[in-house]
Amino acid sequence: MTEPYHVLVVDDEESIRKLLKKELETEERAIHVARNAAETRRRIHDGDYDLLVLDIKLPDSDGLDLFTECKAKLPDAEVVLITGHGTIDDAVEAMRLGAYDYITKPFKLDRLSLLLDRAYQRVCLQRENRSLRHSQEITGSSQKLVGNSPVIKHLHYLVSRVAPAGVPVLLTGESGVGKDVVARKIHEQSDRAKQPIITKNCAMLQRELVRSELFGHTKGAFTGASEAKEGLLALANKGTLFLDEVGDLPEEVQASLLRVLESQTYRRVGENEERRVDVRFLFATNRNLAKEVEDGRFNEALFHRINVFNIDIPPLRERREDIPLLIEHFLTQMRLGKRKCTIADKTLQFLMRYDWPGNVRELRNVLERSVILAENGVITNQTLPKEVVPAQSGDACAGSPLSLESMERAHIRKVLAMYQGNRQRAAEALGIGRKTLYRKLRKHGLASAD
Repeated sequence: MTEPYHVLVVDDEESIRKLLKKELETEERAIHVARNAAETRRRIHDGDYDLLVLDIKLPDSDGLDLFTECKAKLPDAEVVLITGHGTIDDAVEAMRLGAYDYITKPFKLDRLSLLLDRAYQRVCLQRENRSLRHSQEITGSSQKLVGNSPVIKHLHYLVSRVAPAGVPVLLTGESGVGKDVVARKIHEQSDRAKQPIITKNCAMLQRELVRSELFGHTKGAFTGASEAKEGLLALANKGTLFLDEVGDLPEEVQASLLRVLESQTYRRVGENEERRVDVRFLFATNRNLAKEVEDGRFNEALFHRINVFNIDIPPLRERREDIPLLIEHFLTQMRLGKRKCTIADKTLQFLMRYDWPGNVRELRNVLERSVILAENGVITNQTLPKEVVPAQSGDACAGSPLSLESMERAHIRKVLAMYQGNRQRAAEALGIGRKTLYRKLRKHGLASAD
């Protein structure tokens, strides 16, 4: 069952608190109550609320001041004000400052119920939009763990076991092996799959703003903080936070992150009060964090806390049998119009022999380049970067420079050059038909020759 959304009703009249608790609470909506500003502050400190129903006249606080305070503490929450006729001007002013709506006493319960549902829809929409802005949307190739090798099958098994567990996961492996793919798979198979996964590469964070990026800040917390801002923790609340290249996280921030992992609480920069958060953490690195700990560059306690469950993703060169499936997968996604490129058999052999220091990411990049250069939808050796096709292999085939194949290829190229690429005249000079010439051009990877 979907978790209900939480509403805090603040009113000094006990009869109204009891009435709203009894009549408005449903399976989809949980109603909590507070009788004054002091109790409201305590509840906001201890819990998280989606909506507030706030009486603008309280015995221990000015309505507008408490509204402003609540919005600062719960910026995601929408506020519906309860007001008497004498305080409508204050309600209108509060709406100008960001309140969702107001309702005057006496009010109808069905109208307030409808207002709450609409306000919560707005909360959900705002959270979703903000998450999309901050989340790295992984599309296409990054949606699947492609391959049938024992390595990939074992990765699927590990993901299926750890995804529902909720513990931190540390993904290790060389750059480009697909740690982001595994992270997303863990999220998709967890009980948080319907919530956002927020992804951040720690190496891309500005060192002086890392704490603000992670935890958020209050207005005026530092030079340039012209308004309050939520951090990645707040954005990932109820969902998953994936911190890539966690080894690049500044040492001064590591202790603060450890505290969040242990207590699920944090403070925004410039704020003294703690906030609670419900986040599942995933981490990734291409560094040896144990060695970083030995060298004093990584917090030992944090390392042990994030290394609860380690998944090491082997490089592509250790699962070469997956390369043909990866190529097929990528070429399907890189389809130009409705036609998918194919790859020559000998070209595939080069791709299978190459060590791929950049792993799956490099393979995809090489294929993207080759698709652009491919003639007649066929990827040949000529479309590959020189590091993939060694110079000693020849331009198109891997045979000896004195082999019949290499000699035939060289002769055809020379004749084509002699007739400025005119294939009809070249075929006549070679004593073969045009169809035979075209077949040989494709065989030797010369289909684009002029």
